[in-house]
Amino acid sequence: MPGTFVIIDLLGGIALLLWGVRMVKTGIMRAFGDRLQLFLEQRLGNRLTAFGGGVVATAILGSATAMALIVSGLAASGAIGATTGLAVLLGADVGSALISAVLASGSSNATAVAPVLLFVGYVTFAVATEFRPKNIGRVLLGLGLMLLSLKLVVGATAPLREASLFHEALSAIASEPVLGFLAGAVLAWLCHSTLAVVLLISSFVLGGSLDMAGALPFILGLNFGGGLPAITATLDQPAAARQLPIANMVCRGLLAIAGLVAARPLAGLLAAVPVDDLHVVAAIHAGFNILAAAIFLPLAPVVVGLVGRFTRDPDQPEDAQARPRYLDRTALDTPAIALSNAAMETVRMSELLARMLATAFQVLETRRLEVLKEIAPIDARLGNYLNAIHAYVGELSQNQLSPEESRRAFEIVLYASNLEHAGDVIKLNLADRIKSKVKQNVEFSNEQSKSLEALMQLVNDCLRLVPGAVTSRDVEAATRLAAHKDLFRKLEDQVIDDHLNQDATAKRVSLRASALFVDLVRDLHRINSHVAAAGYPVIQAAGLLNETRLRETG
Repeated sequence: MPGTFVIIDLLGGIALLLWGVRMVKTGIMRAFGDRLQLFLEQRLGNRLTAFGGGVVATAILGSATAMALIVSGLAASGAIGATTGLAVLLGADVGSALISAVLASGSSNATAVAPVLLFVGYVTFAVATEFRPKNIGRVLLGLGLMLLSLKLVVGATAPLREASLFHEALSAIASEPVLGFLAGAVLAWLCHSTLAVVLLISSFVLGGSLDMAGALPFILGLNFGGGLPAITATLDQPAAARQLPIANMVCRGLLAIAGLVAARPLAGLLAAVPVDDLHVVAAIHAGFNILAAAIFLPLAPVVVGLVGRFTRDPDQPEDAQARPRYLDRTALDTPAIALSNAAMETVRMSELLARMLATAFQVLETRRLEVLKEIAPIDARLGNYLNAIHAYVGELSQNQLSPEESRRAFEIVLYASNLEHAGDVIKLNLADRIKSKVKQNVEFSNEQSKSLEALMQLVNDCLRLVPGAVTSRDVEAATRLAAHKDLFRKLEDQVIDDHLNQDATAKRVSLRASALFVDLVRDLHRINSHVAAAGYPVIQAAGLLNETRLRETG
């Protein structure tokens, strides 16, 4: 059964390649995910810089599908426009294709490089104790596995050169360009990796099982099918998230179908190119994506507009908090109105923060981890609100403002920054601890659960006082808001004391549960402090603040 062993070896090599890609992607996202997203967001000023950012970011990340999901999330949160997002995805396709071309063309060097990467990666991963170095080791291990898999796949396909039955079957598919196109698309979709399919086709060409005329439909098909995983992964997302993968698929699909129609003349031209077949396959894959970017980057608004007509959410009203609403530039000539507008947006930020907090505690109660996915887009909105308020108040400050107006502008920006920091605490700390609790099946006692509910209620009460303190500068509301910081501290101290005493006597909770409980309480403390900060400027202006404590008013 030599044929069976060949297939098993081939599948094993492809599986090793896919696992290596997964390790690289996971390591990069864990070690540098925030920096990578920041790098991308800093290059969203226009389509060209967005395209370049997509190329570089995907070349680092190693997965166009992962980049598509990141950009779709940014689009859903309103952080990126659809046209700019499509430019990023076109760049992502080019970056992924270039990496595929480099790896496929350089597979002969895998024997020398792969063992070094595997050894260095393992040592780094095993020895490192800090989070980032450990994930750098994970990335090196993944790269080593990828290069090793290239050698395995090429070696596994070598016996196929003498397999006449395989040649006949592959030739039968290749003789029908549409079948070859569909086969390439299905393989790319099933593998969730164009690199694996590029390598597979390259090995068939190198072994003589396929000529360039037969390989071309496969290559066109894999470029079409490479966009399917991102579409299927965003089917349950809002229209703004679904729109970009579909628009990208339209660009790739139109060019792939055009190439399929002209497959025979193109194959004749490629046969005349004085380059070995292995490099031609990699070059066609990269050239396809570069050509797609050159054609559709200028046409991005048209493509997005057409796709947008078919990807609306007619049954769902637009989220009123999707983006800032009251930053009216015509009001900049009237500072009092402009400052009131900016203050209104900080109130809306507090509402977004309340949604994030409610979502996190919903997961704590229901243990449904998939709900945590809603937190990151809302946190991205908080960042968008903060940037918009910064820009709006900065433009307002160019006018001649009175000392009181300047102080008010500073207070608004400072409080918006506090709310954004509170959102970061929820996203990066609170949500992560809740995820650990669910994954590790940690159970809190009834007393712990009731204590968390009481602290959560205090934070919600604090959030409900924000509109009066921020927009109308009501002294009573501001005083109550600031006083909530002391109320929370007293309840927090009582909760921690009760918890430690109970833990020392009854021993009813595990050490892990105890540590998680204390961490959650501390996170809520930080969130409450950021929210309560809105009251201090108002009570200070009223003369009720003495250093860091409220004066006695009665």
